[in-house]
Amino acid sequence: MAAEKDITPGCLQPLFSMIMSKVRGRKKSSPEDDCVAKNIAEPKVVFQVLRTKICTLEECKEAPPPQYASVDKTSTFCPPVLKQWMSCPELAFKEEYAHKVLTEFMEAHGFSVTRHYLGLETAWRAAWSNVSPCKRSVRTIGFNSEMDALPGIGHACGHNLIAIEGVAAALGTKHAMEKCGIEGRVVLLGTPAEESGNGKIILLKRDAYKEMDACLMMHPTPGPERSAGIVSSLALQAIEAEYSGHPAHAGRAPWEGRNALDAAVVAYSSISALRQQMKPTHRVHGIIEGRDWAPNIIPDNSKMRWVVRAPTTKENGEFAERVKECFKAGALATACTMTLTTPDPVQNLRQNSELASEFAAAMNLYGKYILPDTAPADISTDFGNVTYALPGLHPNFAIPTVKDGGNHTPQFTKSAETKEAHDITITVAKCIALTGLRVLSDGAFFAKVREAFEEQGDSEAF
Repeated sequence: MAAEKDITPGCLQPLFSMIMSKVRGRKKSSPEDDCVAKNIAEPKVVFQVLRTKICTLEECKEAPPPQYASVDKTSTFCPPVLKQWMSCPELAFKEEYAHKVLTEFMEAHGFSVTRHYLGLETAWRAAWSNVSPCKRSVRTIGFNSEMDALPGIGHACGHNLIAIEGVAAALGTKHAMEKCGIEGRVVLLGTPAEESGNGKIILLKRDAYKEMDACLMMHPTPGPERSAGIVSSLALQAIEAEYSGHPAHAGRAPWEGRNALDAAVVAYSSISALRQQMKPTHRVHGIIEGRDWAPNIIPDNSKMRWVVRAPTTKENGEFAERVKECFKAGALATACTMTLTTPDPVQNLRQNSELASEFAAAMNLYGKYILPDTAPADISTDFGNVTYALPGLHPNFAIPTVKDGGNHTPQFTKSAETKEAHDITITVAKCIALTGLRVLSDGAFFAKVREAFEEQGDSEAF
């Protein structure tokens, strides 16, 4: 979309000027403060340290602009949703109860809801618009609500909080648009199967994101109190290898069999040997499965499910080819046949620098800060593919956790259920909403967002 005249409503001007004046105008007292000032003056290096607390709404002497009062009302909207479905974790593509509760909730709050969106049974779309009859075009901001849980340990990746964050951001954006007369559209997608199934990639291929000018979401993690991080993610390739052999009596005539379990064990050992040549930034991990196994029968079937990760899609593709050679070694050594299945690759995140700068400023105003971008990427998300199609932002935010209780542990499930985690989620949802409102209301800002996206081109660089 081409750059257009700035149409920021009057009630938004105090908001944006207050954010920037708080950062630029405060007295510097430390190297960190110098870094903050530099980062705001040069938004493209926002990934430096933004640690100092600028002020919270309670500490600001100025009366908060209408924008904040409107967005703050989201805190009263979400607890009922959280209580209804958090205790019923559902696996990928089986999020029926989440689909029911969240769509009914969004519909009750004035959104037009499409259930079972684009052929995915548990996907959904909730949209609301404020467009005057004479307006030729407006911008659309998108948010995501993930819903799926993990086998055996429930919402150990905090997707319950991600769902609430998306709901709160969409509701806060709608309310502020109504109160401040901001024209545009807000779309919230209920995205299934992030953990296994790449729901967003399916929706992306079916043009679910085509209507959006930018898309925003967040993810809970462990971390220092009041912090968030804006980092990349690892590209990911899932690979399934299924071996077929021949059964035989393991005592009477084992030589008549071809052992499919041995094929998997050889492949597993070969991958373990490959780790010696892996770069520190690469990851490979998997499990062995089978059917109708018994110790006195030569297994005629085994299946392996593996995940290969690297910093970029190109690196990951090259690494995945080496892993596939290990699978072939298992088949060759045991005279079994092999079938490989490789779903669509997951791309690394490309965070939009302009959206990141705006989000960081809003976080500072709420008394939170952005961690320095020093830690290597260590997770993957299907939202990475979305950031190659349109400007996107996917920060992490810290919730209170126990020692060794990070994502994908039972301890994190409990952490993600606490009132403290919910309250933090609502606050960061407000920051995401304010970032989205800037996209809708400020044409000059959105032009910079598009420029930053287009400058990335096909590059996989963060």
